[in-house]
Amino acid sequence: MSLVGRTAIVTGASRGIGAEIAVQLANAGAAVACVATSEANAQQTADAINAGGGKAQPFGCDVSSLAQVEVTVKRITETLGPPTVLVNNAGLARDNLMLRLTEEDWDRVIDVNLKGAFNFIKSCQRAMSKERWGRIVNVSSVVGLHGTAGQTNYAASKAGLIGLSLAVAKELGSRNVTCNAIAPGFIETDMTADLPEPMREYVAKTAPIGRLGTPQDVAPLVVFLCSDAASYITGQTVTIDGGLTL
Repeated sequence: MSLVGRTAIVTGASRGIGAEIAVQLANAGAAVACVATSEANAQQTADAINAGGGKAQPFGCDVSSLAQVEVTVKRITETLGPPTVLVNNAGLARDNLMLRLTEEDWDRVIDVNLKGAFNFIKSCQRAMSKERWGRIVNVSSVVGLHGTAGQTNYAASKAGLIGLSLAVAKELGSRNVTCNAIAPGFIETDMTADLPEPMREYVAKTAPIGRLGTPQDVAPLVVFLCSDAASYITGQTVTIDGGLTL
């Protein structure tokens, strides 16, 4: 699953799943653009990659702004090379019951989680088409497949990523560009650090694997989907949840 000679972009690369994906893509040989809301936030991940013998550079960008994304992709191209691997992992949650959910919280979650992925795909597709090779992975969630009370905005954004992946797979397949989604379950990250203990106990009792996942459970699948080994896989959504949603 070598990615030597490839330039990869990972959004939301400052911590958790995104940071681990960036590290493992670098371990596979890719030069990695670590994108976060600020360059300082992405610096730690880039430093860890470079210290381990890989190649990475941090970039700050508001993924919800197409103008900022276009500038960022141009900078990445100039410093690391044309991006042919894209992992749209950037995301946030602003949970509340729909009765109390504000328009601002709805818009911000959709803009970052869903529009952000669109912005990066739109900005990278020309380089991928020119190279006649590209890999796009959108990080969705089991919430996008099954929904969760109190997360209408988050669920809608993650379900939207699945639909986006299907359409992009059909649009870009003829150019040897694949697009897939992954749907992690409950993964131990900063976002799930505040999960109530009853929810943790529910996951442990309900999931056949009997535990929450880790970023290390997720990243290897992303590396596989970004490699030549997955050249005939596109438009798919792969769940990584320890069997919780069986």
